[in-house]
Amino acid sequence: MSKVPLTVTGAEKLREELHRLKTVDRPWVIAAIAEARAHGDLSENAEYDAAKERQGFIEGRIQEVEGKLSNAQIIDPKLLDADGRCVFGATIEIEDQDSGEVVVYQIVGEDEADIKNGKLSVASPMARAMIGKYAGDIAQVQAPGGIREYEVLDVRYE
Repeated sequence: MSKVPLTVTGAEKLREELHRLKTVDRPWVIAAIAEARAHGDLSENAEYDAAKERQGFIEGRIQEVEGKLSNAQIIDPKLLDADGRCVFGATIEIEDQDSGEVVVYQIVGEDEADIKNGKLSVASPMARAMIGKYAGDIAQVQAPGGIREYEVLDVRYE
């Protein structure tokens, strides 16, 4: 499996999720299965089936998170020295050349992406267009409505 880029914050959130899955969710579903078993005939027990399904989901997510953390390449944006270039972890301020709208995004790993909170996935077309650009550069992004142009106004490592 290839390395999974994560910011320090993203790695911490995954660790917190893993801890919750192992210490809260897993014991809860085990108790739910035991309670459903106590109700008798398992072949017609919807509570048992639901609890077993939930257990499968939790165990799968535990494996997924453990895999991502074991393959994580944790990048601290504060320690980056990219000479003003847009790179993973950088916070970029960009202006839409058509509308004049200015937005600020941090380029983060896929698991951390949350566009409403200014977290842009490194795998997104927007982030891929920004990588390697400097303040003052124009990036062309293939959007559903055609090619959009954005000017990079500022690049910060925070």
